[in-house]
This record gives sequence, structure tokens and C-alpha cells, in this order.
Amino acid sequence: MTPFSYARAGDTAEALRLGTDAASPGVVAYLGGGTNLVDLMRETVARPERLVDVTGLSDRIEDTDGGGLLIGAGVRNTALAEHRGVRTRYPLLSRAILAGASAQIRNMATVGGNLLQRTRCTYFYDTDGSRCNKRAPGSGCDARDGFNRIHAVLGASEACVATHPSDMCVALAALDAVVHIEGPQGARTLPFGELHRLPGDRPDLDTMLAPGDLITAVELPPLPLAAHSTYRKVRDRASYAFALVSVAAALEMDGDRIGDVRIAFGGVAHKPWRALRAEAALRGGPAEEAAFRAAAAEEFADAQPLRDNAFKPALAARTLAAVLTELAMGEAA
Repeated sequence: MTPFSYARAGDTAEALRLGTDAASPGVVAYLGGGTNLVDLMRETVARPERLVDVTGLSDRIEDTDGGGLLIGAGVRNTALAEHRGVRTRYPLLSRAILAGASAQIRNMATVGGNLLQRTRCTYFYDTDGSRCNKRAPGSGCDARDGFNRIHAVLGASEACVATHPSDMCVALAALDAVVHIEGPQGARTLPFGELHRLPGDRPDLDTMLAPGDLITAVELPPLPLAAHSTYRKVRDRASYAFALVSVAAALEMDGDRIGDVRIAFGGVAHKPWRALRAEAALRGGPAEEAAFRAAAAEEFADAQPLRDNAFKPALAARTLAAVLTELAMGEAA
């Protein structure tokens, strides 16, 4: 492990001061639960020279004036999944968190850290023998012709086919969440769908955050249809594993037609994939399996599967159909 210094911030202002002393990206890292960052440091994928501990900052969940929720970046995953307002008003988020990791990890992991976790691509972690443009820009991507069962079929590039690993983020993408950020240039907000980047020719950049930026909260808007929502994760084993495909969905019926719908996919792209095409295809239409599958086909029309993951578009279609059928029949909360 690369030597590093450590400082614990007493408040957001101190965290920003400590986090912006050095101008180069990667020199300073904010430490929350550490469930991903510490692993990356052990594997020498990440080599920060300073850790700024932000544990305990922004660790509350509050109702907003408009009827939504403001979730501090330091809130532990367990606390968020168990929060009554989340379970009743945004059940897909609670279910996504519970599907994401063991209780021990959920007890440590934070909301802000979950948003910033990096891919679990095997080649990204193999610092000794594999080429990875995300880890070492310009070196190549061994995943394209290697074992790529878990890799992306949407939004990938010649430089990178890695997938985003988070379950929580898939739910947040479906919920139109807003990210609150403090940084050297002041406070700002960012729609959740604009936080994460597609790889393009710079897969080493995961998000739109600038050096020194600190996520302080995630805001969930008031979204009545979110109370009728769920999350389903398809993985290779029943114990905790990363998604081959996952679906976060909320559905509102208008008689026997679909009034409104929110859909996001996980396990298929470099970022949580908001299914805007599928949503548009479904609104106002019948709540039937043929329509659900047709909407999925529309969403995956531009998919570019690799050798080992050509099953993903079909799996995504079956999973979406199953989830929306449950919601339409009132079988999911």
C-alpha cells in the first residue's frame, strides 16, 4: 500500500479545505465507510497521498418542504434501507440497498461512497498483468477480448466496456434524484443522471465531479408513483454478487393503461442506465407482457454485446416484463 496521510474533518468547510490543498486529481480522497476505497488502495489501484475522513458529516435523513427526502451523504446504507419514509415512499430504493451487499458492508458503507464506487471489472483490479484504460489511460482494454460476461452492452466504447457496480444508484436513477455538491467553486446540484459519465475515450473519469468536490446529500423528489415500485437483481448466485442485469421500476396505472412509469437498468452500462426509450414506449399503452418486451427491445436497440454477454438484452427484457407485470397486478409494494 502506498504511504498516505490522514486527517479527519470536523465539518464540510474543513473537509473542503483539506480536500483542495492539492490540485491534482487522485492526490486527495474523501473517506466515508471505505468499503470500496480501502480495497482499491490495498490493490494499489488507487494511490491517494491524503485521506480526508468525512465520517459523521451529513449523516441525517430529512423531509423536504415539497414532500421529498434529503439524504445526507454520510448516511449508512443500513439506516437508509430501514428508514420508514424510504420503505413506504420509495421501496425500490430500500430493496436495491438490501440486494447490494451483506449486512456488515451495509452497516459501514455510506450513500456518498456508494455513488462513487468504481467498477468491479477483473482487469481493472489486475494491476500486474492486465491492460485497463480506466486504471492506466492509453494502455488498452483486455476485457473486450477477454472474459466479459459481466460487462456492458450499452454506452460502451472501444476504450472501456466496464459496468457500474452499484444497486443503489440504479434506484436513484429511476427516481430522478438530485445530487448536492460542495466544492472549491461553491455549492451546486446535479441531476443524478448527469453525475456518472459514459466511458468515451476517458474511462478513467467516472463522474462529472471536479477535484476537491464533495457530495453532501442526495435529494429524492416527491414522486407519488414511487410508492408502487420495486427492484429486481439477476445474478449468478443467490449470495451477494454483482448484477448481470437489474431493474428498478415504478408504475402508475390509469385504468387499464399505463399512466406513468420509471425504469432504470443496472449491470448493462458504464453508468446506471435510465431507460427513457422504454418509458416513452410504455406511457399510455397497455400493461401487458408483449408491450413490456417491446419496450425493452426499443431500449436495447443499440446494444453491442460482446462474446460472453450476448444474453443480456434478452435477460433484461424478461426481467423488465416480470417486474412490470408484478407492479401492474399489484403484487409488489
